[in-house]
Amino acid sequence: MSLTTLDAGRAITLEKLCELFVPGSSSVGPVVYIDAVVTAMPPGVQAAALGSIDALAAAAEDGAGALAEHERTPEFAFVRALAVEAYYSDFVAPGKDGPGAWAEIDFNSPLATRLAKDWSYLGIA
Repeated sequence: MSLTTLDAGRAITLEKLCELFVPGSSSVGPVVYIDAVVTAMPPGVQAAALGSIDALAAAAEDGAGALAEHERTPEFAFVRALAVEAYYSDFVAPGKDGPGAWAEIDFNSPLATRLAKDWSYLGIA
């Protein structure tokens, strides 16, 4: 699936960050979800999201220890929130096998098992 707003470099960085924030999340393709969410943001917020990814790029390469140095920054909070939302919303990108977060955490309430997730509002089929 092609991305709309994230370039290849940011997508790679974001995938590493998502995996650091939510270990195992790369199996669901959180970058696809986050790209769609960032694409829908107003221009100023979109610029802040992209800037946040850029601000954490070096830490993404160096791992969790380096990322911890940023934990009290707005950029850390912004990207972490996106990563957590992408995974725990139970999104699974087209072409990814998952399983989704709800299966991983055994979230099988009667309501949850009846929900039909529709990501079309994000432009994701």
